[in-house]
Amino acid sequence: MLNAAVLVSGGGTNLQALLDAEKRGALKSGHIALVVSSRPGVYALERAARAGVESVVASRKDYDGAASYGAALLEILRAHGIDVVVLAGFLSILDKSVIEAYPDKILNVHPSLIPSFCGPGFYGLRVHEAALARGVKVTGATVHLVNEIPDGGPIVLQKAVDVLPGDTPETLQRRVMEQAEWKLLPRALELLCSGKLGG
Repeated sequence: MLNAAVLVSGGGTNLQALLDAEKRGALKSGHIALVVSSRPGVYALERAARAGVESVVASRKDYDGAASYGAALLEILRAHGIDVVVLAGFLSILDKSVIEAYPDKILNVHPSLIPSFCGPGFYGLRVHEAALARGVKVTGATVHLVNEIPDGGPIVLQKAVDVLPGDTPETLQRRVMEQAEWKLLPRALELLCSGKLGG
């Protein structure tokens, strides 16, 4: 059983999907042992508390750069015996020291079908705004392993979601979460923890 840390910056809907998966027995090879938030006071911390999962706030603005923030994150992860890391709406780019410490052991969920609408600057509603502006008929979500290129690591799972007439960025975001992100992320974490992915 591997210990997983979930890194968050906001409401924690993907965290909730992971917690629910563990509760219903769909996450057999891993245990959500820690939630780390880059911001204080976010609802994801409440979700962790309700599930009885320990949480830590490591506020990005308290550190002067990516390297010092990465060192702080690594210290937290090591202190809690973390084996794998999940980025679930985590709005900071990981320093290479963290990526090197967890090679092929960090998952990220991205709200598009990579390689579309991904990379620097594409996160949250911006992804869905770009998809609608481009006029795509199908979008979706991708779970990938994290490397030093934003959204550039090997793809683990993808699921397509139809874009509907009259969609707004908000309605599209919600559908992609419900139909893709919340399903893919728990499956990908189980694959990683069971040794079917990565090193």
